[in-house]
Amino acid sequence: MFGVIMRIQKVAIKNFRLLSDVSLILEASETVIVGRNNSGKTSLSEVMRRLLDDGPVNFQLEDFSSASYRGFCAAVHAYLAGQQEDNVRALLPAIELRLHCTYDPNALELGPLAPFVVDLDPAESEALIVLRYELKGGGIGALFDGLPDGSLDDASRKAFLVGLRERIPGNFALRIRAEDPNDPTNFRQLQPSALRSLVRTGFINAQRGLDDVTSRETDVLAKILEGLFVTASSPTADAADRIIAEALATVVQGIQTQIDGNFGHQLQNLMPTLTSFGYPGLGGQELQTETILDIRKLLSNFTKVRYAGYGGVTLRESYNGLGVRNLIFILLRIVEFHKAFKAEPKTPGVHLVFIEEPEAHLHPQMQEVFIKQLGKIAAHLAGAGEGVIPWPVQFVVSTHSSHIANAAGFESIRYFLGADVPGADAGIRQTKIKDLREGLAGTPAPDRQFLHQYLTLTRCDLFFADKAILVEGLSERLILPVIIGKMEALEPAVKLSSQYLTIMEVGGAYAHLFFDLLNFLELHYLIITDLDSVVAPGGAACVVHLGTASSNACVKAWFSADDPHTLAGVMAKSDDDRTNGRGRIAYQVPEVAGGPCGRTFEDAFILANQDLFGLTAGTLQQQETAARDLAAVQKKSEFALKYAIEITGWVTPKYLADGIRWLAVDYVPPVDPALAIVAAAAAAAPAGPAPGGDAVD
Repeated sequence: MFGVIMRIQKVAIKNFRLLSDVSLILEASETVIVGRNNSGKTSLSEVMRRLLDDGPVNFQLEDFSSASYRGFCAAVHAYLAGQQEDNVRALLPAIELRLHCTYDPNALELGPLAPFVVDLDPAESEALIVLRYELKGGGIGALFDGLPDGSLDDASRKAFLVGLRERIPGNFALRIRAEDPNDPTNFRQLQPSALRSLVRTGFINAQRGLDDVTSRETDVLAKILEGLFVTASSPTADAADRIIAEALATVVQGIQTQIDGNFGHQLQNLMPTLTSFGYPGLGGQELQTETILDIRKLLSNFTKVRYAGYGGVTLRESYNGLGVRNLIFILLRIVEFHKAFKAEPKTPGVHLVFIEEPEAHLHPQMQEVFIKQLGKIAAHLAGAGEGVIPWPVQFVVSTHSSHIANAAGFESIRYFLGADVPGADAGIRQTKIKDLREGLAGTPAPDRQFLHQYLTLTRCDLFFADKAILVEGLSERLILPVIIGKMEALEPAVKLSSQYLTIMEVGGAYAHLFFDLLNFLELHYLIITDLDSVVAPGGAACVVHLGTASSNACVKAWFSADDPHTLAGVMAKSDDDRTNGRGRIAYQVPEVAGGPCGRTFEDAFILANQDLFGLTAGTLQQQETAARDLAAVQKKSEFALKYAIEITGWVTPKYLADGIRWLAVDYVPPVDPALAIVAAAAAAAPAGPAPGGDAVD
């Protein structure tokens, strides 16, 4: 390498699509991007591709974030008011990418990083690279040409924004500068070639053309061979790769010689002479045939990747499973990226590789293994020992897989959340990026360790949900979907099944450990737990009307520390007391005022359906005792499955109905554009079959 180990420590993006103003810390090895659909994950890789990849840089008006349109309008008003060009230019939005790079300040040579280090502090270990797609110098007049005099009304403002579609590509350009991290006035303008020498990128898109087909064969893997050959043929490629490329070229050249001889002569006999047409003036012009073999086209168009079959019969690429093909494709692309990196005339300082949705067609265990093996794959390709060039690769993996997110761990997860822009018009949204390691820094270490282990050992969908329900145990988790379905059938306002909801079983002793995580993720959530009445603090369990305290850790943690937490006080809490910001707690309450109350889910379910269980009238204590005795002889899983599947004519306990009703109607998440399109198509479709034909899709 060039004597310095560097990496991109943080990226900051402004004014690109949903990425209105975000920053993202990158891990040294793998960074995992999670979040719901339409939260900005793809925008991250797209802006990096546009600004860091080879080729011209162009953006459209639609690439600017909606929130930045106000900046264009403010610049127009300033221009029409006759303000100085510098003031107008400062108001115009620019798509900006900032790369914060860390390096070893004691290195003897900085290599391709040297032009980007502009500070004079020998102890400074950060270099800042700023890329801005902004108005060209002297382009103010061309951008605002044809505007009416005076201020803009609504019609002319819309006309101006529409006209920007045509004017931005011709009047905006990319500028790159190295900036002092501690002094923005100290900077150096640089050419794109300097950045290309420092940062190399690679992209593995979500759509990889691996769809299983039966009518035609798609040789996606075979097309990678052409790229590998081109890299191996370069003068700076690895010596072993060059030998292989030269051997291939020699073989093809030998075939070309034979074609030029016998094959070409016979082919010429198929070509008629022009004199045979008897047309005047064509007698002296004869056509010749020439067949040229292009080794790259031979590899991409006529070379097939086959799998070993039985008895010497090879199988087509498309005969293998989609998951295996997807994984092989990703691995081959990573190999291709590494070989291209090694073949660079000047070794780049860092290699950013973006992988979108690697989980496609992979079963859960393979998804988890993939993210765990990614760093090992890079180390294996780079090799070890003296003289080996390290591969300073940083992977950025975007995923919708809870298995990949769980296996990656807290440190590497970046949570993307789409949110409305404060103070902006309706419909203007932006991305928030949350770093779990930083966001939970105030959580005690044992609690963070528990959350990490829980998310590692279980399938957690919190990163992809709008709402969450945390339940006490197995019984609640099994029967809750049935309860939601029954309530939706009776109450039109309850529509949780059409929202992104996850149900997690966490236990009453641990539910409170999730409070910080749920609030940090900005999820609306319901905690369903048990009252767990006891005769006295630390005492034995008892029915509710004989108890004086609750032993439930979640109940105690939910209310303030100065609350005495007497059982009577907990039961007297109002709906507002049980609600805290985005969350609410639900525990057993009497079905009617002054009636008996369950201690656990099973007790409460029996008391809410006394006729179903044959309970007789009696005092409150007698009814609670009878329900508790009946629940004690039930196996929790069998109890839940019986009333979820076999017997469904029952009433939902009040505390569950109240909590679900609150979660369903208290907050309506933004509509997913994909769902909106589906809903619009469904609304526009005819109600029944078309006359004389089949139903219309």
